[in-house]
Amino acid sequence: CWIEDAKQSKTRQRRIERTGEELLEGKKRPCCWAGCIHRTDKAPSRWQQAVLIDRKTKNDL
Repeated sequence: CWIEDAKQSKTRQRRIERTGEELLEGKKRPCCWAGCIHRTDKAPSRWQQAVLIDRKTKNDL
């Protein structure tokens, strides 16, 4: 998700630290921003499907 998608290791580290802090504060899903493909409360929009999901699948091949 947004931690793995970071290109720079500094950004990944900052996001990992932020996730820990937000979980301690009681936030349940610190990684799930509006465009996150891991959200289960609603289906992905057409943009999310095309750009985030389909692109990631093609890159994994």
